[in-house]
Amino acid sequence: MAVLIETSVGDLVIDLKVDHAPKACLNFLKLCKMKYYNNCLVHTVQKDFIAQTGDPTNTGKGGASMYSKLPGLAKRFFEDEINIALKHNVRGTVAMANDKLDENGSQFYITLRDRVEHLDGKHTIFGTVAEGFEILDKINSAMVDENDAPYQNIRIWHTEILDDPYPDPDGLESLIPPKSPEVIKDEEFKKIEDAEDE
Repeated sequence: MAVLIETSVGDLVIDLKVDHAPKACLNFLKLCKMKYYNNCLVHTVQKDFIAQTGDPTNTGKGGASMYSKLPGLAKRFFEDEINIALKHNVRGTVAMANDKLDENGSQFYITLRDRVEHLDGKHTIFGTVAEGFEILDKINSAMVDENDAPYQNIRIWHTEILDDPYPDPDGLESLIPPKSPEVIKDEEFKKIEDAEDE
């Protein structure tokens, strides 16, 4: 079970842990199908720690689960799926980002180093990066402001589901756009060396 995430700095492939976090994987896959993540910024990059995205308001405070969109549910968040077998022990671990217990919406983070043990048992791990580690290097090297927001926008342009084991819930079909939203092209991501040459 995997998803391709096309970003403004390159592509990532995320393998999903459907056996360990079925709700989080269902949520992620169906939000991808709804094109919910298209044009979301990587709004926070904490070097050698995590990169966070998945908020369509691009503020770090928004986003809602797939369940909030379906008829009769109106549920912004879903519950944690903490599995003691899953740890933040490898770079590229993908987990739900939340401020409070059982408040998982659409935001997620990717670890930028091995062994981020203090997050174990606090967030729902639902995937790992399988391809695109050089893209994590690019994200990790981004220059950021005092709020850890990259100076140059790093954006999810498109998501493509490579394998989806879940049937679509009732009401989802009407939420899937006929085509992807137009890609927002920001100023081209430059390497620091290029900036120094100017």
